[in-house]
Amino acid sequence: MPVFGYRGLATDGRTVSGVIDADSARAARGKLRTLGVFPTDISEEVISRARDWRSYLPVFRLRMSAGDIALLTRQLGSLLTGGVPLVDALSLLTDQANRAGVKKMLSQVRERVREGTSLADALALHSDIFSELYVAMVRAGEAAGALETVLDRLADYSESQAELVRKVRGALTYPLIMMVVGTGIMGFLVTYVVPQVATVFTQNSSALPLATQLLVGFAAFLTTYWWLIGLGALAMVGGLSYYISTSNGRYRYDRLVLKCPYIGDTVTKVITARFARTLSTLLASGVQVLPAMDAVRLVVTNRLLADAVQKSRDSIREGHGMGQTLAASRLFPPMLVEMIRVGERSGELELMLERAAGAYEREVSASLAQMTTLLEPVMTIVMAGMIVFMILAVLLPIFQLNQIIQ
Repeated sequence: MPVFGYRGLATDGRTVSGVIDADSARAARGKLRTLGVFPTDISEEVISRARDWRSYLPVFRLRMSAGDIALLTRQLGSLLTGGVPLVDALSLLTDQANRAGVKKMLSQVRERVREGTSLADALALHSDIFSELYVAMVRAGEAAGALETVLDRLADYSESQAELVRKVRGALTYPLIMMVVGTGIMGFLVTYVVPQVATVFTQNSSALPLATQLLVGFAAFLTTYWWLIGLGALAMVGGLSYYISTSNGRYRYDRLVLKCPYIGDTVTKVITARFARTLSTLLASGVQVLPAMDAVRLVVTNRLLADAVQKSRDSIREGHGMGQTLAASRLFPPMLVEMIRVGERSGELELMLERAAGAYEREVSASLAQMTTLLEPVMTIVMAGMIVFMILAVLLPIFQLNQIIQ
């Protein structure tokens, strides 16, 4: 059934827009009128792989958070488990979608499925929303006849990844707020208060204390050459971004991150948890080991660890074990390697990977909590020290001026 995009007026005079399915444009207009919408413009939506200009600008792309995708996946799995046919389940999800972009996307997926396309191929047309990993798992579920089970596992996986991202962001929120507030206070003192004090002392031909002289010099430099500082910062950020985007630069950057004290260990645990959770979910969904290793490499964001996964995949193809190659890389934690070896020997690799993922996710939570606990007093002390220095640099000349007046 064709899908039509429309714009029109609601009964209360509001301008509304969206998509609706009907046999023809005339049927679509009649359906809209029964819903209380008087269409002013209606056109059939063309479902294809063609990309318009919005797809090249991230700000215009349809975005769905990991939590939204998990909820959508959970709802679809529940409907299928309850015996609702796939097309009808997609229709229900389309009708209850609040966002026009999501409603349009679900309508296109439904029409593709109604025309005989597999759900995985229909989802693959929306690569900005559904990752290759997501599509691969849906395809495996369809092939195994266990789509409902795979969707439930996908929802669990998406929820766990969303929770991990929330923990990381939560750990960084307080330090960022402290940095922004402290920078704002220092900027106000440097650009407004300090020049006022310096002007008073200049008019009285009085010598400023050393701390005040340093601060006045810094304020003068900042207010005079702020544009040069800004251009230099932009050039530095642009240069580093370009260098990291190159193959050699990315490799060196990832190696430096892994060598950083505490940060490297935390990053390794985060990637290890994601690797183990994803691979366990794929294997439990019926995906073979080699395709699963190809897919899981996409979620390993560190170049060195990704290369180790690729070497492990090649080793498996040659008949060797996964744990042997990961151990030779000396990059993945020993506990993960040992659990993989146990899983390979016992035939319960998915279970051991799932346990490893849970263990490292708990370690990541503990590491982030510890990092936040350490960062809060450190940031407070640093910011307080800088602000105290600036306040003293402002108050010392005022005390000196008071003594001169007396």
